[in-house]
Amino acid sequence: MLTTADVVTPAPVEPPRSDRGMGRRQLAVRTGVHLAWIAALAAFLTLRVGRFGFNPSDQGFILAQSWRVLNGEIPHLDIVSARPLGSAYLHVVDFALPGPLFLVSGFLTDVELIVATVALAALVTGVSPLRWGPLRTLLVAAAAVVNLHTFPMMAWHTIDGILLVAVGWWLLDTGLRSGSAGRRRFGLFLLGFAVMVKQSFVFAVPVGLLLLVFHPAQDWRTDLRDRRWWRRTVVDLVCLAAFPLVYAGVVTAAGGLAPMIEQLTGGTGAWGKGLVDFWWAGEFVVGDVRRHILMVVACVVVAVALWLGRSRLGRAGVPLRLIPLLGAAVVTVYALVQTELAFPGSWAVKLLWLLIAVVVLDAVVHRQLPWRPLLVVLLAYMVSLSWGYSYPGLLGGTLVLTTLELLVRAAPEIDLRGRLWRVPAALIGAVAVATACVGLVVQHDEAPVIDFPRAQQTVDLGTATPTMRGIRTNAATGLYVKQIAACLDRYPAAQVAVLPDSPFAYPAFGVENPFPLDWALPLELVADAEQRMLDTVPRLNREGDYLVLFATTGWLALRSGGPVAESVPADAPIVENTGLESEIREGLDGREVSCGSFVGVWSPRG
Repeated sequence: MLTTADVVTPAPVEPPRSDRGMGRRQLAVRTGVHLAWIAALAAFLTLRVGRFGFNPSDQGFILAQSWRVLNGEIPHLDIVSARPLGSAYLHVVDFALPGPLFLVSGFLTDVELIVATVALAALVTGVSPLRWGPLRTLLVAAAAVVNLHTFPMMAWHTIDGILLVAVGWWLLDTGLRSGSAGRRRFGLFLLGFAVMVKQSFVFAVPVGLLLLVFHPAQDWRTDLRDRRWWRRTVVDLVCLAAFPLVYAGVVTAAGGLAPMIEQLTGGTGAWGKGLVDFWWAGEFVVGDVRRHILMVVACVVVAVALWLGRSRLGRAGVPLRLIPLLGAAVVTVYALVQTELAFPGSWAVKLLWLLIAVVVLDAVVHRQLPWRPLLVVLLAYMVSLSWGYSYPGLLGGTLVLTTLELLVRAAPEIDLRGRLWRVPAALIGAVAVATACVGLVVQHDEAPVIDFPRAQQTVDLGTATPTMRGIRTNAATGLYVKQIAACLDRYPAAQVAVLPDSPFAYPAFGVENPFPLDWALPLELVADAEQRMLDTVPRLNREGDYLVLFATTGWLALRSGGPVAESVPADAPIVENTGLESEIREGLDGREVSCGSFVGVWSPRG
């Protein structure tokens, strides 16, 4: 029922609600329902989408680092890395679970992204997932599918960072609102962990500190005069710094402090170039890309004007104000549909700017800083700080969902929570999930990022090694992987390297890489990495018992359908990323060998 008061003054934002007040049985049932749909969606995405397609380059990069950690290697001392190796420790769990390693790892990554989507939705709304209705739950599931788009589902530091920041902020928020020290401190621990998977997530920490002091549930003027608050905050800060301190402590105790500092500060910086190029690069500013943003901005301007003049318009102004809000929502959904969930996620930059425009509307309507959606904007920026994928595509669905949430909140007189709306709302949510899933399946089947279309993925990599059972790929990549397996059988050795673009081989075949880098790309050669790669050569010559394989077919050729030779001469030219490959090949004094499309140097045991 609309009243004059509803028209003249803004209705309050839905107050934050937790799971308090629920009975144990109700709490258990709702928790079980959420765990079930998350697991079911992750299983569907893994079995129907994620396991189709394989690329030997980045798809095993993080797992290779985890394999090193499991074998006792120390970050930065034994392993050169431009990033902290928090992800390597996080994905040790991938090896612990039953099932083929690469299939299990893909499933866990799907779970990560879904849980992060849930956490961000709960953070933005201030409502516990246990109190969500069918509509919001289903829309969040749809947003998770969009977040996945056709990004290859693999262990990856950016996805780890999204999970840790999203859940960390959410737990910190709910912990402060409910007075739960456990939630608050675990959230802070996750924020500290996030910084150690990739430096670009460092901005999550100052936000956490600001929330500790200035969260709306806190009275900072009183807190700063309370000794108990200071004692509590000291413990909070210890939780925040726990993982970075332990990480740095272990590395320092092993003698790796100086290399760690040099490596973590020696990489090329990233500042969000993709977000700026959106406005200037020709590929972005043509067509309807800019027009969508201008249309939403226009809708926001009109909505703001009508909101500020609502007292004069009276009851007639309510339906009038719905028109620009509906227009902004339609344009946002249309912009999402146009993306087709394709890779790369440059389309998500547009979705980010649409959200920013609507955040301004939310600030005007509710006359307060919309810090919750601004955290989503900040996380999207952090995700964009990347060498190779400088777009917030992994948050595309969350950007749209947050935009729609703010548009609904801009019409506080409308209440769709009655029983009459339950069935239509559930149907809308079901349609959203089905549409997102069908769109993803179609796009991935036709144009996967890292492989041929699904119809041409005829090889199960389980025929090469049990750790890759269930992963399907094209005939050329399948032959490439099988040739590595055959070479390892034919030329057994204690230390094995497959250069330059096959980090997957080490965890997949359970072999030890003698070099300090698993994937020696130019940007990864930080500090003294190049020299350390070369210094490994004389050590191998002294110790013997090694096999170093060099590919004659690169990963780009595999993705584009280049042929993989059945055999090549031992002096065949090799694929090179940095020039180190030839120096290493020339410096090794073992026996030159040829195996399938690979050439190598082998020094047998004894």
